[in-house]
Amino acid sequence: MTPMKAARLEKREYKREHKREQKNEKRERKQRGRAARRPLDRRTTMIVILSAIALVLYSVTVPVHVALYASSVPIMMLLAAVAVTAALVGVRYPNLAIIMFTVAAVLIPLTISRDAALHAPWPWSVPMLIAFAVTVAALTFQHGWRHGLIMLALGTAAGLVASVMLPTVPSANSLIVTTSVVGGIYLIAVLLAGRLRLGDELTRQREHTAEEQARRELIEERTRIARELHDVIAHSMSVIQVQASTARYRLPDLPADAASEFDDLAATARSSLTEMRRLLGVLRTEDQSAELAPQQGIDDIPALVDSIRRAGVDVGLELVTADVSAAPAGVQIAAFRIVQEALSNAVRHAPGSRISVSVRTDDSAIRLRVHNTAATGETSPSAAQSNGHGLRGMRERVALVDGTLEAGPDADGDWTVAAALPWVSKQESM
Repeated sequence: MTPMKAARLEKREYKREHKREQKNEKRERKQRGRAARRPLDRRTTMIVILSAIALVLYSVTVPVHVALYASSVPIMMLLAAVAVTAALVGVRYPNLAIIMFTVAAVLIPLTISRDAALHAPWPWSVPMLIAFAVTVAALTFQHGWRHGLIMLALGTAAGLVASVMLPTVPSANSLIVTTSVVGGIYLIAVLLAGRLRLGDELTRQREHTAEEQARRELIEERTRIARELHDVIAHSMSVIQVQASTARYRLPDLPADAASEFDDLAATARSSLTEMRRLLGVLRTEDQSAELAPQQGIDDIPALVDSIRRAGVDVGLELVTADVSAAPAGVQIAAFRIVQEALSNAVRHAPGSRISVSVRTDDSAIRLRVHNTAATGETSPSAAQSNGHGLRGMRERVALVDGTLEAGPDADGDWTVAAALPWVSKQESM
């Protein structure tokens, strides 16, 4: 395969990986949106339930009041519709619902025949008592204990007003029973509504905490990558600054104009280094110090594998490398970190497995492959709850050097991480 075809193939693989990441992000956004849709789903369920209750109550209230209380059919049909639909209206407009039911609770007892009221519960019939309880419970569930308490107080007051306006009709038993039953339902509704709201708040808090944790880990990973890039660029800028500053001494026949230009170049390099160190100070948190150890590269991978072996893990290494000194420092750091993260994931998620590491380099790319068999030991709970930020960090490192990454399981339960990090050798760049 020619280098050009290989580059095109790697570019296609990178695009496919980018599409996969976009799909994963869309899936995460959908999961985050479930919490926002939950109140809407609950409201829709409430509307459906209250609509069914209103239909049943209306079909019962009108015949009962016409047959037992000798109420006028047209008037009763209108007032009953107002009373039984108040709870449904209260889903969106709680104040209007309170007014609707209070007016109906006052007028319905006044439309009956006095003789009929002597032989049936008054001022609250059984259908109206149920409608009263449903309205109080619905307002409490949807809008809190205050609206429910207001509805309970005004509904009770409406019954008292009707009994005062018709004092000759016995009303004490009906008032006591209605107030007791609806008051008890109100207390139950308050407790259930509080439990539901507490559960929703805990769910939102957990989701918020998980999002913050994921965002914090992602920022930490990007900050670490930024520091490593700083080390690479700072080294190159330092070399430029030193060479430019010493040019007039190393080249005695250097013209004055060229020497002045080299001095300007050295000043620019020093200024850039100062700004870069200032930026690094912003990226580093207060409890972190500068990392003075040199950054690892491909030559440090065997030592990394040996450290894993000393921990009792079966790791095989295949290292087929050309002269890696020509590889850019950023690519070497990315290669080391990807192998390091892949080994850590294998040890953490597949205890007891056998791991094989393959590192191959040529004049165009560094190709990495870390493969582990299925786990034979018990996975720790912390590993089972991992959110995959290590894979995300590897993808970001690969993207920084325009490489490709494939990671995933196979049919046997094994896991493979394969990466290609392109670079151009000094011979090709000349």
